[in-house]
Amino acid sequence: MNEAARQYWNSFCAKIGTVTEASAFAFGDKPDDLAKLVIQGQKTATSSAAIFYEKNDVPFPKKGDYAIVLNGKNQPVAIIVTVDVRLTPMNEVSETFAIAEGDGSYENWKIIHEAYFQQELEKVDQAYSSDLLLVCEWFEVVDVLMRS
Repeated sequence: MNEAARQYWNSFCAKIGTVTEASAFAFGDKPDDLAKLVIQGQKTATSSAAIFYEKNDVPFPKKGDYAIVLNGKNQPVAIIVTVDVRLTPMNEVSETFAIAEGDGSYENWKIIHEAYFQQELEKVDQAYSSDLLLVCEWFEVVDVLMRS
């Protein structure tokens, strides 16, 4: 976590009167656009391939986890909390979840995510398949620092 994110997190913890852990990340390959959708309430879900968590020895997110959303300049813009997590094969992702990711429609979600996962999996010498196991996470915005 960078210093700006750490300061934001410490300030948030002081405001709510508790201290807990948080991660910090930027969404996908268009972090500014996606952060804006989060702040506007149009993006309330995200997904990643389970294999990326496993390869990096990172635990799956769980309900109650906090995260600091970063923009394309790695500056904090908001804090989210996970409200649900499910492991779902990509070809079984619901239309409701796909729309919650902020891509407009299930068809757009599928096109965008197939291309993204194909590209990212190639980087780690893995092949894409339509039943790629995804970590599907729903979240709520609990604080906004910077309106994109």
